[in-house]
Amino acid sequence: MPARIRLQRHGKKGKPYFQIVVADSRARRDGRFIENLGNYNPNTNPATINLEFDKAVTWLQNGAQPSDTVRAILSYKGVMMKKHLLDGVRKGAFTEEVAEERFAAWVASKEGKIMDKAANVKNAKQEARLKQVADEQKRREEAAAALAAAEAQAAADAAAAEAGEEATEAVAEDATEAVAEEAAEGEETQNA
Repeated sequence: MPARIRLQRHGKKGKPYFQIVVADSRARRDGRFIENLGNYNPNTNPATINLEFDKAVTWLQNGAQPSDTVRAILSYKGVMMKKHLLDGVRKGAFTEEVAEERFAAWVASKEGKIMDKAANVKNAKQEARLKQVADEQKRREEAAAALAAAEAQAAADAAAAEAGEEATEAVAEDATEAVAEEAAEGEETQNA
């Protein structure tokens, strides 16, 4: 029975999360498993990984083969590094104290990288939000300027229309006066 460390899919459509399990390689993907080692949620940034570290190392030392994705997850969490160092101790390349020092140094550098990534993601979200607010403010100012221009144009059109009406009334009065004068002259010529 070859043991395999692999992912079991759970969650809804488009929002998966996975359990990291040890299972018989012949079992279905979401079927029976031997032991649950943790879970993996790729929906967060950075991805959330909860792993029982010592159990994972033990299974790897006993010959369980991880799938490609699980190998990447185990490498990310340091399980593969720990197994490598323990294999070096078993072969006599260095002592267990040296292995622990190397692993502690590796973990410290890895945690620093993870914290930097989380800070960068947070800063990127804040910058995106500030940019969105600035763009919205700019759009509002442009809309207000366009509205003010439209109101000014409407006022100018109203003033022009009013002036046009006054001019029309003046022309009509002049025409009426001219017609009245002609009629008066016409009456004088008829009377004479």
